[in-house]
Amino acid sequence: METVSYGGWDACRRLRSGDVELIVTTEVGPRILFYGRSGGDNELHVAPRSKDAPGPDEWVNYGGHRLWHAPEVPPRNMAPDNDAVQVQEVPGGAVFVQPTEASTGLQKAIEIVGDDRGVFCIRHRLTNHNLWAIEAAVWPISVMAAGGTAIVPLPPRGVHPETIAPSNPVVLWGYTDMADPRFVWGRQCILVHHDGDAAQAQKVGTWSPAGWIAHARAGRLVLKTFDLDPEAFAAGRYPDMGSNIEVFTNADILEVETLGPLTRIEPGQTVEHAERWSLLHDVPQPRSEAEALSAVLPRVEAALKAADSTAS
Repeated sequence: METVSYGGWDACRRLRSGDVELIVTTEVGPRILFYGRSGGDNELHVAPRSKDAPGPDEWVNYGGHRLWHAPEVPPRNMAPDNDAVQVQEVPGGAVFVQPTEASTGLQKAIEIVGDDRGVFCIRHRLTNHNLWAIEAAVWPISVMAAGGTAIVPLPPRGVHPETIAPSNPVVLWGYTDMADPRFVWGRQCILVHHDGDAAQAQKVGTWSPAGWIAHARAGRLVLKTFDLDPEAFAAGRYPDMGSNIEVFTNADILEVETLGPLTRIEPGQTVEHAERWSLLHDVPQPRSEAEALSAVLPRVEAALKAADSTAS
């Protein structure tokens, strides 16, 4: 880990894994500002840094990768993260810890540890410093670079009448328009394209037992695998009508989001939700489900198989 400047931010920390690196600011957050190949393009979108300091209660969309807590109930989930974070080194990486949020009593922390294969494990933690228990879900959000496509895997499909039980929700927000051409509603996956000329925001959520979501752009694929709890889903304990994956997009950004289950967090207790990030190269950006199935999913399956063999 080394100290660098990035995007107008000083005292950032750079962590490397193979030929892939992350850059995390220590001035606000916790926020990951850069993810990509060393010397290459940023797979995340970061807003230009303003010269004006934010107000004490102003939430700023710095971009990059952040940690929220679900359900989305403003202003609770939009507590400002404008203060400096503490950095604690751990073997293979570091933990970035924010001061306890004054408005919620929650403290956010992100632990980042890399291996020698270019894979980062990102552990997102919420600690309850209130005198009472609260219910919340860990909700990591990545603001991806413009012009990409999110790939959301769906559960295995069956045929009627052999398969009659429902398998998963597809969750819509009040502003979601299913006819929007940025959506591709496939049989095995949902695609969400970013369009810089789009007039309206769109969002979709679902439960996916696959445990991964991906974002394709410019011949590269950001693959995120993540923790999931099928028993909590069956018990109705995931937020937003049972979602563990959500994708939001407007003209400026596309957000790739994963969620943990709603958990009763006792005073002093910490809950965690982990993602593992891999960067795959020479992967075409799909415009249709057929392209996703032929060119993207085989690469994802190979990466998942390699990760399983390494873990075993």
